[in-house]
Amino acid sequence: MTDGPSATTVSVSMTRQKKKLSRWNKWGKVLAVIVAFYGLWLVGWEALARSGLWPSYVFPPFTPVLQAVVDNTVDGRFPLAIAASMKRLLIGYLAALGIGMSLGLIMGRVQTAQITLGSMSLGLQALPSIAWLPLALIWFGLDESAIVFVIIMGVVFSIAMSTSTGIRSIPPQLERAARNMGAKGDSMVFDLVLPASLPHIVTGMKQGWSFAWRALIAAEMVYSSVGLGHMLMMGRELNDLAMVLAVMVVIVLVGLAADQLVFERLERAVHARWGVARR
Repeated sequence: MTDGPSATTVSVSMTRQKKKLSRWNKWGKVLAVIVAFYGLWLVGWEALARSGLWPSYVFPPFTPVLQAVVDNTVDGRFPLAIAASMKRLLIGYLAALGIGMSLGLIMGRVQTAQITLGSMSLGLQALPSIAWLPLALIWFGLDESAIVFVIIMGVVFSIAMSTSTGIRSIPPQLERAARNMGAKGDSMVFDLVLPASLPHIVTGMKQGWSFAWRALIAAEMVYSSVGLGHMLMMGRELNDLAMVLAVMVVIVLVGLAADQLVFERLERAVHARWGVARR
């Protein structure tokens, strides 16, 4: 004869159900706050636009902006522009990631490089990315390479500085312990230095992604045949403010999606791995 479930099993099951219910309640409250916040903004936008204080071509209501988003999505213009922009963005961002981490590793490990390359990187990081476009057009001409170059230059120094800061933040005791255990050369870099610097590196990657977005849109507004920046400029040239705002909404949504689906998860994983609590 088989006994029924034990009291311990029932208790564990009930505890798990309570935790799951608590988690759902928490997410429900967060979602309600987000919906209420943006709902109030949209209602206020619509009411203010329809109040007659400004003509619609200066300050359009939200509804035609939403209609522009839907129409351009259905006819394929937004998907095509997003695909073209993301292709340029990924090429430039991944190249900047490799270059920036390499520079940061050198600056973090070599004192002379920190004094020289570090000061140069700090200065160039403050330079707006669009300032590189005239130079890119002279060097590469009216070509996709010019946009990719602008993205790289807008991102690389941010990632280099974050990587360098992460490396220099490693406690000296860790390195001494690693050397005593026989770590040196590549094993020191890949088994200790880079993993211990990951929280700072991920922060730099996240910041670099936002810089890459800005550099991309700015470059596409000056030169591009297809892309979100090009659509933004077309809306301005046609004096279609609803179209301009629709493109801006899409840029924000794509940026938020990338942050939540990639960088937020990566950040949580790294912080959990290294025991850094997050709220």
